[in-house]
Amino acid sequence: MRVGDGDVHGVPARARAREAVLFASVLVIATCGISYELVAGALASYVLGDSVTQFSLVIGTYLFAMGIGSYLSQLVPGHRLCATFVAVEVLVGAIGGVSAAALFASFAYLGSLRPLLFGLTTVTGILVGLEIPLVLQVLRDRYGFKELIARVLFLDYVGALAASLLFPFVLMPALGLVRTSFVFGLANVGVAVFSTWLFRAELRRPGLLFAATALVLAGLGAGMVFADAIRGACEERLFEATVVLAHDSRHQAIRVTDRRGDLRLYLNGTLQFSSRDEHRYHEALVHPALSLHEAPRRVLVLGGGDGLALREVLKHAPVERVRLVDLDPAMTGTFASVQALAALSGGALLSPRVAIANEDAMAFLEETDERFDVAIVDLPDPSNYSLGKLYTVTFYRLLARRLEPGGLLVTQATSPSLAPRSFSCIVNTVRSAGFAVRPYHAHVPSFGDWGFVLAGASLGPAGPPIRLREGLGLRFLDDATAASLFRFPADMPLLDTPANRLDDQILVHYHNDEWARWE
Repeated sequence: MRVGDGDVHGVPARARAREAVLFASVLVIATCGISYELVAGALASYVLGDSVTQFSLVIGTYLFAMGIGSYLSQLVPGHRLCATFVAVEVLVGAIGGVSAAALFASFAYLGSLRPLLFGLTTVTGILVGLEIPLVLQVLRDRYGFKELIARVLFLDYVGALAASLLFPFVLMPALGLVRTSFVFGLANVGVAVFSTWLFRAELRRPGLLFAATALVLAGLGAGMVFADAIRGACEERLFEATVVLAHDSRHQAIRVTDRRGDLRLYLNGTLQFSSRDEHRYHEALVHPALSLHEAPRRVLVLGGGDGLALREVLKHAPVERVRLVDLDPAMTGTFASVQALAALSGGALLSPRVAIANEDAMAFLEETDERFDVAIVDLPDPSNYSLGKLYTVTFYRLLARRLEPGGLLVTQATSPSLAPRSFSCIVNTVRSAGFAVRPYHAHVPSFGDWGFVLAGASLGPAGPPIRLREGLGLRFLDDATAASLFRFPADMPLLDTPANRLDDQILVHYHNDEWARWE
């Protein structure tokens, strides 16, 4: 492994160049290695839901596989270290680079994700686990043990930090999952190219390695060029409709499809609305509470970045100011600026009566001094812990502090027929936060029977009757229909469930268990 030509200050110039390249390679491969793990975890959470479980399984599998790779590195003979290192970089670049596209295609065309997910995670992890031990062995003759370990591990951890920042804040929003995966694959193969050139005198067949790296580079480059087409084909297969908008923000994957004029919004693969019947959901969500309150001047909407609940709120003449809080600026920005989407809400997001805050709903409630007459909670279902915290006793108590005396709260509460434990848990949680509750439901064809919870300091034993304001121009609700929403059939009783609390979030388990039966 020693090279003796071109000494500079007693250190062979080629050896110094090799060391610099290898140290730089440690930074690159560490960044790539963590990124493949993040790509796999993010894609699994998008497709399968329950991000905590998916990331836990992917990280555990990946780290175990890296351990296997590290153990196997001792079997590489000394004269094969450089060639093995180059080969590993080519392989990990090729496999890791195509991983996102392959996983999307597997789910779209085969209806299966987990076998390929954990297969790719294991293989990539083994290859990544080989990288650092091989670098250490290549450099061991030039540095003392402590200095070598310190330098290499320092760069390894710096690369991990770089990946953790680049992935969510830069690459995912700008490139999306599929193209991001190809980018890191190209980086790994780039390391292979430079290493092949640097070690060409010590490799038995450098031409063969150059050819392999060129072939993989060409394939990954083509993947970069056609990434949108690959993702689009897979998603159109999944959604059975044309994808007219695709955006991966740092919070979620936003997709809008069009099937014969029916626009549908999907967040992380989960349907949020269909333009054909969303009016049923949003009228049922908004108008009972706003009609029940005598003078709803200030209204809070949590979630609802599509502006559709906002559209219904603004139909009420007494409303003077609406504060909409949605975590993702990509949602509010897209639905305010894209003409076809803004038309669905009648431009509600641009109304002078509306103020938008892009932040976490719980953080907003903790920090704001604003008070409201009515609060409308239009958040996605509690399919993971980051959403589940917004359905806890703690959250509803925070919300209660922001309501004026006589203020009302309404929240969507998933399906009382398809997910009865989840629905009952939300009702019981709101009640445990000190509210009087009145659950109700409406039939929305795209979702089936859907539940809501109306709450206030006092609603009476059965709650006062709902009389809708005149002149709202509603398509679904009238007084008789509104009254019928609060009646449940005998086969849909409320269940005795514990309240959802921050320290256990039993609701997330209920939700994922119940909805898994219908997938």
